Amino acid sequence: MGILIKGGRVIDPDTKLDEVTDVYIEDGQIQKVGKMKQGEADQVLDAKGCYVMPGLIDLHVHFRDPGQEEKEDIASGGKAAAKGGFTTVLAMPNTHPVIDTASRVNYVHHKAEEVSPIHVLQAGAITKGQKGTELADIEEMIQAGIPAISEDGKSVMNSQLYLDAMLIAKKHNIPVMAHCEDQMLVGSGCINDDEKAAELGLPGISSMVENIIVARDIFLAQDAGVHLHLCHCSTKQSVHMLQMIKETGCSVTGEVCPHHFTLCSEDIPGDNPNFKMNPPLRRQEDKEALRKALKEDVVDVISTDHAPHTLKEKEGSMKNAPFGVVGLETCVPLVITELVDKGILTPMQMAEKMSWNPAQILHLDKGSLREGKAADITIIDPDVEYMIDARTFVSKGKNTPFNGRKVKGRVTATICDGQIVYQAGQMENDL
Repeated sequence: MGILIKGGRVIDPDTKLDEVTDVYIEDGQIQKVGKMKQGEADQVLDAKGCYVMPGLIDLHVHFRDPGQEEKEDIASGGKAAAKGGFTTVLAMPNTHPVIDTASRVNYVHHKAEEVSPIHVLQAGAITKGQKGTELADIEEMIQAGIPAISEDGKSVMNSQLYLDAMLIAKKHNIPVMAHCEDQMLVGSGCINDDEKAAELGLPGISSMVENIIVARDIFLAQDAGVHLHLCHCSTKQSVHMLQMIKETGCSVTGEVCPHHFTLCSEDIPGDNPNFKMNPPLRRQEDKEALRKALKEDVVDVISTDHAPHTLKEKEGSMKNAPFGVVGLETCVPLVITELVDKGILTPMQMAEKMSWNPAQILHLDKGSLREGKAADITIIDPDVEYMIDARTFVSKGKNTPFNGRKVKGRVTATICDGQIVYQAGQMENDL
């Protein structure tokens, strides 16, 4: 069945096209980008006033499957991603059990094919059980289809072991996704180590926790010649180091999450676990540095670090609650409200950081609206205003610091492999 996306602002980072026109898709592919008559399609999507972008790609999600399906599973996570405009996501390996073997990679990929409306890719753990003492069988997992390795949730503190893993990744031309956290320094901290921590009487997490490992990982990756991707950068020093190392020609990219470019520690209203994430919300000066780095293309990617938890887990004090906030269903409106509307990013930069650049990092043939490409497409109305309501989330996780926040921008349709997998106004159970 042919689908005509009519009259939208087509934004393609691959071809640099940015104009109001039509996109026609059939047999799972983009057949034509250009003006067409409505009668030439079986179905027409009116995209007037909307952005039409390549399907969004999230390099950083936690779907909790296997082992903690009460928080999220591949089906619910995939549906939340579709509602958020994402057609491909990369799941982190810190599940229970850890994704450290080919059979566990196969479990995720096969289940995703059966129950997820969008593409779910699985990253492989760097060490067995993420214990940091012995390498996982990385080459076996690469054969099973992992596009990246990561120890996300922690850092590999043994530098020699980490370098050995990087050399394997380099051999197979896959990136290393780095969660930068010095485990010897983090202690029992739960928010940034600043005046807010003192005010609330909560243990703090210093910026050094991140900065030290960012520097170490850059040096190791430079020695190995592997592509390093810095996950969820949160400090001004992180992005300064990213900028400096890029100027040397080293293959390094970085991501920032919406909670870090939208909020700072001053915004924490009290001992509220929905404001507890890792890395924590930093100072105002860090937030401004992240925004500047996004604007100047020092930071390449916007990812969500979608980390769902149960309502019970996020009750009580930050001292006892787990780290993490959900992000798949709030990312697009926060990017538009905080970055595009404020002139920090252009719509083209938004498409680059949320589709084209992630595709390039993972070596995916995606992130493009060229004719002949797979029809992964996201349609966004940038002007609609509303309040974020966690009760409407498709994700099992409702843990967000943005509940009740006024935003602009909503995904109106998500198309994956030529199939409409989300359309605004659908009943959520029909997704």
